[in-house]
Amino acid sequence: MSTALTGPRFGRRSEPAESRAQLPPPSQPQAQAQSPQAERAGNQGAPPPDSIVALRTLCLARLDPAVVSNMPMDQLVADIERLISELASQNRAQLNAREQRALAIELAHDILGLGPLEPLLDDDAVNDIMVNGPQRTFIERAGKTYLSDVKFRDTAHLTGICQRIAAAVGRRVDESSPMVDARLKDGSRVNIVFPPLALDGPYVSIRKFSKKTIDIQRLVEFGALTAPMAKILQVAGRARLNIIISGGTGSGKTTLLNALSRFIDVSERVVTVEDAAELQLQQPHVVRMETRPPSLEGKGEVTQRDLVRNALRMRPDRIIIGEVRGGEAFDMLQAMNTGHDGSMSTIHANTTRDALTRIENMVQMGNMGLPSRAIRTQIVGAVDLIVQVERQRDGKRRLTQITEVCGMEDDVVALNDVFLLEIQGQREDGTLFGRYRVNSVPPSFMRRLSYFGLDQPWADAIQEARQ
Repeated sequence: MSTALTGPRFGRRSEPAESRAQLPPPSQPQAQAQSPQAERAGNQGAPPPDSIVALRTLCLARLDPAVVSNMPMDQLVADIERLISELASQNRAQLNAREQRALAIELAHDILGLGPLEPLLDDDAVNDIMVNGPQRTFIERAGKTYLSDVKFRDTAHLTGICQRIAAAVGRRVDESSPMVDARLKDGSRVNIVFPPLALDGPYVSIRKFSKKTIDIQRLVEFGALTAPMAKILQVAGRARLNIIISGGTGSGKTTLLNALSRFIDVSERVVTVEDAAELQLQQPHVVRMETRPPSLEGKGEVTQRDLVRNALRMRPDRIIIGEVRGGEAFDMLQAMNTGHDGSMSTIHANTTRDALTRIENMVQMGNMGLPSRAIRTQIVGAVDLIVQVERQRDGKRRLTQITEVCGMEDDVVALNDVFLLEIQGQREDGTLFGRYRVNSVPPSFMRRLSYFGLDQPWADAIQEARQ
């Protein structure tokens, strides 16, 4: 029997008999409405919802939060199930074993996890979870979005889970601070929007990360890129080229960045800078830094730009910025231009040329007062490759461009598409198919490839792609 709960039987709070709440009397036979929990379990003749609510309230009143919060999930479910059985017998509530088990799991998830979201978090086929208020939860599977049957009891139930997520990473979310970026224990990224900004109750967006490490070879198997492209990216990583990964929301930029990081030598010191930590690098010498929002008094904020500047003083071999969004773009270019070769970052853009335009605009957002030509010169000197990823209309995520930054022609940055995807049609199952157009012109960084002894592997991969 568990000793983690207080009291004579599996640690429940002792409660005077005269203070115990009573369940409503059993319903008449014609009232056969099923609770959502019983419907999911496939039970018939479940108690009416008010009995379930009352039994849940009685159970929560008998548990000690300070103790149960430290219990293993399996043990807590078993103890709550025994408590529910006892309370149901005392109050003559007609719950069968399956219904009692379902209610025990629900309460355990509310206490230790994220409530009704826990089954979705455990489902490896679900990539994104989008909660639009307490009654509507959407999920993404295989690139397609579906409405799930997951619902919260009410707005207060969803609000409590949101605040628990934020508090776990030392942040807060309420009416005075209604937006927050956070992460779960497994590294999944979370964004929360609270009323009054959210009109239908709290909004929660969870980007899940695969429990299995995804490398370049796995991406080839998924059809995200070809084997020759994978070899080109491997050469780029080992030759310490500066790489920008560009794409839209949910296109797989972070997944690709994690895969490329596997080509970093284990002897190198890597410093990562992120708004909400989500990178999962495999090297032994990784220094991870995360921004900090302002306090209630509006003080103490630490931005990505502050962290990038500090990273330059930490003797990094490479600096990896999770996502460039503002004035830190200038500091990123400075790092790439001052001996931190092999640095990487992601950016939101629709094409590789748009990515350069966005970097230029973000440098100007930093109020540097630099003319456009000076900024473009910095970009040309810093960035070697831009990799474009896209989630296409069939739900598949694919690399659509690998573009080399060649130099300047007058005031225009010259680009060379090493690989460019051309969609040719659609199969009967709805998936798209196409081919990559390959440019065999030697890249402008060929001397760097030769320095690392990787010029021949690059040429071999290009030749393989053209066959």
